[in-house]
Amino acid sequence: MNKRKIKSCRPKHTQGELREIILEAATKLIDEGGLEALSAREIARQIGYSPGTLYNVFKDRDDIILTIQSRLLDKLAVHLDAVQSTRGDRERVLALAQSYLAFTQANPNQWNLLFEHRLLDGKPTPDWYHDKIDGLMTRVESALVPLAGEKDPTSMQLAARVLWAGVHGITSLSTAGKLASITNEAAQTLVKDLVSTYLDGLTGSASKPAQRPSKKSPGE
Repeated sequence: MNKRKIKSCRPKHTQGELREIILEAATKLIDEGGLEALSAREIARQIGYSPGTLYNVFKDRDDIILTIQSRLLDKLAVHLDAVQSTRGDRERVLALAQSYLAFTQANPNQWNLLFEHRLLDGKPTPDWYHDKIDGLMTRVESALVPLAGEKDPTSMQLAARVLWAGVHGITSLSTAGKLASITNEAAQTLVKDLVSTYLDGLTGSASKPAQRPSKKSPGE
């Protein structure tokens, strides 16, 4: 008696299609539960494939996460470029900072992934990752140059990173829901104040304390 071959109900996907399906499922898991919610088994369950299928497409879990990070950094770059045409030098820097804040608030778990994830077995961070971060910093440096006068490139690199570290601190507290524990001010207000204060110091336009009148010498 011939046995009838049962056809699989699972749709066939090309390697490229399967790659996108895996990334979409992984991103959804991160958005819903953060890094700890991401596992090969859960991704496989979401897409209806075996866990081993994932490793026919990606090297390992780190490879999936790094790909998501790469795409996120590309999206942020596009997001920041959209405000580069803002008129006014100070306004452009503030627009970049507020755009960064808005992006992280819209993608909190994905953004936190950039700083929570550590590669296993001491693997080095890929060069492309550093290149993308440097590209983001270059945008800030370019916006600061018209305000900074004759400062050398090394000083501008440091200035961009100091300013962005401060903005990132505010965004991190905001996305973690911890900002209310230290202030009632909105994150947007804090970012505006931080950027304005920093630019005042960078450009030397901060208000200086009034100088005391010099004492007159006898006979004047």
